[in-house]
Amino acid sequence: MLRTHNCGELTAKEIEKTVSLAGWCHSRRDHGGVIFIDLRDRHGLTQVVLDPSHNKAVHAAGEHIGREWVISAKGKVRHRPKDMVNPKLPTGEIEVIVDELKIITKAAVPPIEIDDRVEASEDMRMKYKYIDLRRPIMQKRLVFRHRASMAVREYFNKNGFVEIETPLLVRSTPEGARDYVVPSRVHPGKFYALPQSPQLYKQILMISGFDRYFQLAKCLRDEDLRADRQPEHTQIDFEMSFVDEKDIMGFVEGLYKHLFKETLGIDLKTPFKVLTYAEAMDKYGIDKPDLRFGMELIDVTDIVKKSDFKTFAAEEQVKCIVAEKDFSRNEIDELIAWAKENGAKGLAWMKVTDKGVESSIVKYFNEEIQKQLLQRTKAKKGNVMFFVADKKKAVADVLGKLRNELGERLGLRSSKEFNFCWVVDFPLFEWNTEENRWEAAHHMFTSPKQEHIELLEKSPEKILGNLYDLVLNGTELGSGSIRINNPELQERVMKVVGIDHKAAEAKFGFLLEAYKYGAPVHGGMGIGFDRTVALMQGLHDIREVVAFPKNKKAESPMDGSPSEIEEKQKKELHIRSDVAR
Repeated sequence: MLRTHNCGELTAKEIEKTVSLAGWCHSRRDHGGVIFIDLRDRHGLTQVVLDPSHNKAVHAAGEHIGREWVISAKGKVRHRPKDMVNPKLPTGEIEVIVDELKIITKAAVPPIEIDDRVEASEDMRMKYKYIDLRRPIMQKRLVFRHRASMAVREYFNKNGFVEIETPLLVRSTPEGARDYVVPSRVHPGKFYALPQSPQLYKQILMISGFDRYFQLAKCLRDEDLRADRQPEHTQIDFEMSFVDEKDIMGFVEGLYKHLFKETLGIDLKTPFKVLTYAEAMDKYGIDKPDLRFGMELIDVTDIVKKSDFKTFAAEEQVKCIVAEKDFSRNEIDELIAWAKENGAKGLAWMKVTDKGVESSIVKYFNEEIQKQLLQRTKAKKGNVMFFVADKKKAVADVLGKLRNELGERLGLRSSKEFNFCWVVDFPLFEWNTEENRWEAAHHMFTSPKQEHIELLEKSPEKILGNLYDLVLNGTELGSGSIRINNPELQERVMKVVGIDHKAAEAKFGFLLEAYKYGAPVHGGMGIGFDRTVALMQGLHDIREVVAFPKNKKAESPMDGSPSEIEEKQKKELHIRSDVAR
């Protein structure tokens, strides 16, 4: 071994021991002819000393060492002088006086700083990812991810699950996003798809008798990117037989309780709060509510309709949100502009003061209506009431966003607080206005609630599914459902979303065929592992916990992907490019 210890473990206990270290030269300082090098690996830093009075050859060899050169050093551990002790470092009490020095590789000056205090631009970090990953904060994040994955596997293993890998080259099936496709060389004109999720295969595994399956699965979707979305992401994927929604929700709560305890030392309180989809939309305007703070939406339609304010009278619904802060007029004007940029027709407001309610629109509301508003909203002195009037869906959308924005501005969204909830009883279908048809709200393999099955052909809008979403701090971590295990019912659901028997056989024939041979009641979830790890570390951009992410254009500046391929490869794959340059 080139090293006996790593660069983060030597302490005063090793004084007088001869050790070998290896790593990168983090910094080099020449103090009066004595060279001090901070030697770094992923475990930490150790100061090594090249003293000409101790060993002239070693000192001479170290005179030209630069940043990020890779070296190994052998020597004896000793106490640092008292005025050089660094209490901030685990190795800050000691140093190694070097007897043998070897330069393993030289290095060019790094294009970005390997210093957590100096963060380079996104483009530079992505292009030089191998340098960015040397930063202690990035190594800490990926080590945390590793520990989290081990805790997840430990929990599934002790609960009798079998880890089974599902294929990466699959049949293209409609699952909500665009597929990445792979041309087949041996089958001209045919393509594989990369899996958006292992959905069909885990259902097949239940039919196969593996009653408890899981994997940390790679999922690939060709969709527009954002902070919590990448072309490929890792999913905690699992499926269970002979269970209902409560069984699965309880199991997942146990998973997160174990995960947080093992990695953060936090005891999560269970069970998590449960909201119906209707409750979440009514109170928070969004189906992934952030429960770290209150500020619920309040329906005041019946009150304000009695006022002389025609803007409110003309709309379907008026809802209000109360901010417990005395915003200045400039701040209010800024929020009005923000609301309009986020889909609002406008944002009305009223401020509660010593003199009562103040606003440019107060003159349209008599004292009795003002009194009723204060009673309904429970607004107090120093609070500001914000109103949005529009159709119900638009009101929910704008106020849901505004609630989160106010929570951020008022410092109510601490990254150190973890507030989970479940959202259940989602509509099974939603209407696609552009295509003038029904589509599955989550996916078409979700079972409708038993009492709603009879509504499939006549009232799809009234059907609720056996669906459940896990939400943490306003972020959806994952979705799950009890699956359809009856081929006749599956075809009826497919027919609602426009897939007739012939199309169903063409797209999902292998699943429908498998159903014929006895399928258990089963359900499961796909939980975003990247999102989980990011939120646990107080981050919102999942790229910070992915070793080699893509940028916002789905490109990798480091390796240059996606890239063109040679004409020979295109010919072998029976494809040709026809792209305007």
